[in-house]
Amino acid sequence: MHLTLLVIRSSIPEKLAEFYERLGMTFEHHRHEKGPYHFSAKIGPTLLEIYPLAKGQELVDTHLRLGIAVYSFEAIIRELQQQGVHFQQPPMLTEWGIMAVIEDPEGRKLELYDKG
Repeated sequence: MHLTLLVIRSSIPEKLAEFYERLGMTFEHHRHEKGPYHFSAKIGPTLLEIYPLAKGQELVDTHLRLGIAVYSFEAIIRELQQQGVHFQQPPMLTEWGIMAVIEDPEGRKLELYDKG
């Protein structure tokens, strides 16, 4: 079994896609038939999609927490620090490897792991 799809709803989808691209993802901007335009990126077997907020949805889900293993971990961490990204936990060695916890522009927590 593996995860095939994860959809994030956002009040700032374009800005959020740009943020996630800094972590090494490549997004495409498209829509399905009459649905809303959204961003899609493949992460291994998983498709990550960033959609605008649903009709009637006023707030984003900031309780969602994602774990992402990234290449060029140290370079990405330096870039995020220079850009003023909020770190919940600076890079440190854990039982799962080297990890840092940051927040995306809407407050979701992201665990970044050193894939290198």
